[in-house]
Amino acid sequence: MVFHEKVSRSLIKAITFRAIILISDGIIVFAITRRYDITLGVMLFSNIASTLLYFLHERTWDNIHWSKHKK
Repeated sequence: MVFHEKVSRSLIKAITFRAIILISDGIIVFAITRRYDITLGVMLFSNIASTLLYFLHERTWDNIHWSKHKK
């Protein structure tokens, strides 16, 4: 039996992970710049790009069968 994650599971994992990173990025960037406009711009650009890359990474690894074991 081979197990695969559904796309919806990978998407939810990516969204929840990025929410955590979004908050921490906002705190760090604002602490450095003290500017809301720069903080918002960095947060949006960085996190949208990172979320897409993480999702693609998850989907790619789901198709790699190396070190997957049947139970």
